[in-house]
Amino acid sequence: MQLPAHISIDFLKEWNNNTLALSASAGERINTNRAYLDEILKKGDTYYGINTGFGSLCNVRVEPDELAQLQENLVCSHACGMGEEVPEDIVRWMLLLKVHGLSQGYSGVRLAIVQRLVDFYNLGISPVVYELGSLGASGDLAPLAHLSLPIFGKGKVRYKGVVRETAEVLKEVNLEPLPLAAKEGLALLNGTQFMSSHAVWALIAARRLSAWADVIGALSADAFMAKDEPFKHPIHRVRPHKGQIATAQTILQLLQGSAIQAMPKTQVQDPYSFRCMPQVHGATKDVIENIANVVEIEVNSVTDNPIVFHDEDAIMSGGNFHGQPLALNLDFMAIAVAELANISERRTYLLVSGQRELPPFLAPDAGLNSGFMIAQYTAAAIVSQNKQYCTPASVDSIVSSNGQEDHVSMGANAATKLRRVIENVQRVLAIELMTAAQALELRRPGTTSPALEKLFAAFRNKVAFMPTDRLLHDDLVMAEQFLHADVEKIIG
Repeated sequence: MQLPAHISIDFLKEWNNNTLALSASAGERINTNRAYLDEILKKGDTYYGINTGFGSLCNVRVEPDELAQLQENLVCSHACGMGEEVPEDIVRWMLLLKVHGLSQGYSGVRLAIVQRLVDFYNLGISPVVYELGSLGASGDLAPLAHLSLPIFGKGKVRYKGVVRETAEVLKEVNLEPLPLAAKEGLALLNGTQFMSSHAVWALIAARRLSAWADVIGALSADAFMAKDEPFKHPIHRVRPHKGQIATAQTILQLLQGSAIQAMPKTQVQDPYSFRCMPQVHGATKDVIENIANVVEIEVNSVTDNPIVFHDEDAIMSGGNFHGQPLALNLDFMAIAVAELANISERRTYLLVSGQRELPPFLAPDAGLNSGFMIAQYTAAAIVSQNKQYCTPASVDSIVSSNGQEDHVSMGANAATKLRRVIENVQRVLAIELMTAAQALELRRPGTTSPALEKLFAAFRNKVAFMPTDRLLHDDLVMAEQFLHADVEKIIG
């Protein structure tokens, strides 16, 4: 399957593990651009990173017979990442997005280099990349260095679930190491693919969890005997934020046909965590979609340096590798998605609080049993950790490369902590789902809507009702895994 000229987040979501292929037009762009660069190099002019040193060494000229070694030295010296391994699914996004960026035909690389990245993707050879090392400014230098080492036989890769030396795996799959040529190391390292791959992963996950938040919130609303009035259209017609309207419509539809909703209610109003779901969930939806537009521009852009403009007869050095557009938005997305957990934990708290004829902590024999008391503690601890993660990375900067790179975005740190925020949000929503299901069962023979009863039945196939205390950890993990599914496929 070929990548289209422009890739969208929706396309990437559906991509999964399709085989990647370069189109004829992409190959032509790459070849034309490289041929132009080769002709330029014959003239003997000086260009940053092509025949000079890097960073503050930009004024040191390198001789023509040393240009290949210059590029490999660059990759090896920059492969100094530390910390945890980047998850393999994100590394595969890095490979795909680096292929797409180089295929724009402005990076001066040979077609063989791009094809080698395609080979890695298709063969399931994932370079071992580490989380720490990028300032999100001169491209994601350290992570992309680790991504690039296997091209010329260095570094480690994960192949068939096992981390191995690259040289061994290349031999096993009958691939020869490819020595780098002029400009190629720099083109591979300059770029925002570490940040943008995390952004793609985060957007796909955030959309999934946003949908789950609405469905779980609706189930909790019935379990708590909340009113459906706050979700009715006139309220949102007079404050027509797109996400707010969509959330209200979704929750109202989910509650259609609920016998519990038809029961008389004594309260005048419900707490904000129920009544304001359209406003809170909806605001998060709007942020996610706005950021999706930014990320789509980014993944379809040329973000290395210098850029080889064969069509302009120019090689220009600039700053497209600077991660500021991503850094600001990744920080914003962390804040927005964390709110889904903040409000979810409040609903969990109310469900276990012993109100509205529900037993304390949803324990049928409270006192002898503690029920979901500590599950709410866990949700509160996770929410608090998310608040710490939501401190913006992008407000920071630190001078590097002897002052040549004197403002950095810290977008890589924004990216990695965003992943942790999203994983935490899924855990908090899983706890709410457990408490909502327990509370709903305690209201039997009352029933919720047909759609939510489908959800309840599917969840009960994984996690049973808790009549007496039991080890909850395994249930929590099962509930968290349950949320990896597409909720629309469950409720129909």
